[in-house]
Amino acid sequence: MTKCIIKPFFVFSFRMYMPLALVYASFLTLPACTTPATKRNVIQIQVHNIVNLAQTTVAHIRKLRMQLLMAPPIEITTPPIKGLANFSHYLKHLDNELRSPDTDLLSQIQADVSSLDGNVQSLGLMMNCPFQPRPTAEVSRFLFPEIHHYRTIAKVENYLENLHLNREKLKVC
Repeated sequence: MTKCIIKPFFVFSFRMYMPLALVYASFLTLPACTTPATKRNVIQIQVHNIVNLAQTTVAHIRKLRMQLLMAPPIEITTPPIKGLANFSHYLKHLDNELRSPDTDLLSQIQADVSSLDGNVQSLGLMMNCPFQPRPTAEVSRFLFPEIHHYRTIAKVENYLENLHLNREKLKVC
């Protein structure tokens, strides 16, 4: 009598598909592109990320406006975007205005603006840009804080909407 040894099916399939699995795994470990990232490419990616974060902040502002049934944004003038240092300085100014002891409603927008400034600072360090120190925060109580918050939100929205049109200015100090 001869003995038949029956191997489990999964052992046979595993051995059969092992070379295919190794080839697949080797393709997964290949780099996505064969050229190393240049400083110009990294700057373009950073600018793209900054513009995306600005658009996200604008979306948060619009969502807040809908939740609070606020009026449409008012026309308000903001300084022009001249370069990274100028942009970062005004972001810090807006961040100071958004830090309010009166309400937590602006906390998401303030966090977005602060994060945006951090990304701008990171890009500026990569490009060796000199930055101005943070402007001093004015601690003041307003007779009508809601109006002040509404104007601040309008400033942030207007400034960040202009960023999309001036994205090339983020590539200069």
